[in-house]
Amino acid sequence: QVQLVESGGGLVQAGGSLRLSCAASGRIFSSYGMGWFRQAPGKERNFVAISWWSGGSPVYADSVKGRFTISRDNTKNTMYLQMNSLKAEDTAVYYCAAGPKRGPRDSDYNYWGQGTQVTVSS
Repeated sequence: QVQLVESGGGLVQAGGSLRLSCAASGRIFSSYGMGWFRQAPGKERNFVAISWWSGGSPVYADSVKGRFTISRDNTKNTMYLQMNSLKAEDTAVYYCAAGPKRGPRDSDYNYWGQGTQVTVSS
C-alpha cells in the first residue's frame, strides 16, 4: 500500500511562486508513473504534469507549460511541483498521484494524496 501526503499549498499573489511536495510512504516502484492534477471549484479534475518516478521526459498541460516543473527526489520518496508565474486561473486543489501507469486520466493512477489548496490572488 502506498500513501501520498501533499504539502506546500497556500495563498500567493499573481506572479508569485509556490512549491508543492508529495511525500510517499510504502513501496514506490521506480517503474511507477507520477502526476499532479488539479480541480478548480465547479470543474473536473484535470492533469497538470506527469512523469515517471524513475525520471524521463515529463508531460505538461498546455496551460502550465513553461511555468510549472515536476520533479522527484527518490532518496526522499518525494515528488514536487514547482509553480512559477502563478495566475488567478491556477487556483485549485492540487492532488498528487502515483501508480503503475502514467497518463493524463484519473483512472491511470492507483494512489492519491488528500489534496492541497492553492489560491492565487489577482
